Amino acid sequence: MTHLTKAATTRLRHGLTAAAALLLAGAAPAPAAHRSTSQSDWLYVTVTHGDARSGDVRGALLLCDPPRGHAHAAGACTELRSSGGDIHGIPHRDVLCPMIYAPVTANARGRWKGRTVHYTETFSNTCEMNARTGDVFAVGT
Repeated sequence: MTHLTKAATTRLRHGLTAAAALLLAGAAPAPAAHRSTSQSDWLYVTVTHGDARSGDVRGALLLCDPPRGHAHAAGACTELRSSGGDIHGIPHRDVLCPMIYAPVTANARGRWKGRTVHYTETFSNTCEMNARTGDVFAVGT
């Protein structure tokens, strides 16, 4: 049994040494070129269902280099690139939405190509929001 204890101790030491090396490697700052690219185009998007005081709020940080942040990040980034980062400029989808009043507020704050982005709009329902803003606010699906 002493042999197993020594072997276990040796494995533990090697594991701790490897973990310390990984931690030190992860603490090194990223190259400046990568940092500026990944921070240039980002939006923090939120969707509030119902009354803003008591509604359900969902949000995500949308990053576009590479696309990530929510399930439809790739589509959202493509739409934003094509509109120059202007959410109002995203082409409206031709869909028929139900005439059910279930208000939803879309909010975006961030930076796109060095410009500050502020966007807030309340829609009659989620279908209308998705038809007018594409995948940008698809944070809950």
